[in-house]
Amino acid sequence: MPFNPDVKDLYEQIATISPNLKAGIIAEALPHIRRFQGKTIVIKYGGNAMTDKYLQECFARDVVLLKLVGIQPIVVHGGGPQIEAALTRVGIKGQFIQGMRVTDEDTMDIVESVLAGQVQGDIVGLINHAGGAAVGLSGRDGNLIQVKKLYLQDIKDPSVQHDIGLVGDVTQVNPAAVTALINGGFIPVISPIGTDENNVSYNINADVVAGELARTLDAEKLVMLTNIKGVLDQEGNLMSQLNASKIDELVANGTLSGGMLPKISSALDAAKSGVNSVHIIDGRVPHCMLLEILTDTGVGTMITQ
Repeated sequence: MPFNPDVKDLYEQIATISPNLKAGIIAEALPHIRRFQGKTIVIKYGGNAMTDKYLQECFARDVVLLKLVGIQPIVVHGGGPQIEAALTRVGIKGQFIQGMRVTDEDTMDIVESVLAGQVQGDIVGLINHAGGAAVGLSGRDGNLIQVKKLYLQDIKDPSVQHDIGLVGDVTQVNPAAVTALINGGFIPVISPIGTDENNVSYNINADVVAGELARTLDAEKLVMLTNIKGVLDQEGNLMSQLNASKIDELVANGTLSGGMLPKISSALDAAKSGVNSVHIIDGRVPHCMLLEILTDTGVGTMITQ
């Protein structure tokens, strides 16, 4: 019986699978578990997977399972829909330039409270409820993420720089707190907030934080959950594998634009800096992480140097 992602009670469908097929599925995962055991995988959690209750439960179960089989997951979360909802409630209209949120002081207050409060707390609770032991951090904790003010270069005119307010460009990642949590058996859940040398808080694109953290920790994989199948060509077809030269071509011809730009840039930087592979996958698919990490075929787009 084929899985139907529109049917919420996936576990009822699993119950109809024969024991032999279940054993085969587990056996297929074994070489992947052995290969990645003890390795660090950074997961950027965003999109529909964060807002749909069923997908939230699937995500939490996946993270706990990865931890139980000896893989070390680290979650870096976004929170765009939650931030937009909070801004709307107080009458602030969100603005974006080239996929990056413009963040003034009033917006920053809301961003920090939503990300390091509401969203982080929800994710920690989901993972703990699924049987894990998650601990939340923001970039402030343990001086985890140091930043400077980001001026965004215009994609069409490199001589133009956009001032997008309290948005940070990561200058240093100090992973001691994250490493201590992993060594203690915990699953870190990180909010993309950083501070500058004057202790001012900055909003940071979560894709960038995930990429910088993966690079600093020499992660085996960086997995980015999105609201699309992966990276699509101009005809809407999935491109299952990309490298640096192909990405440059896609940016130049306009195939990659808007919010996909910081995601792709972070993915490529991570791959160039030693992360073995970066995966952009469809977070709308139940258990997409297990499909990508623990099966032979995988899903989404894999980016390598």
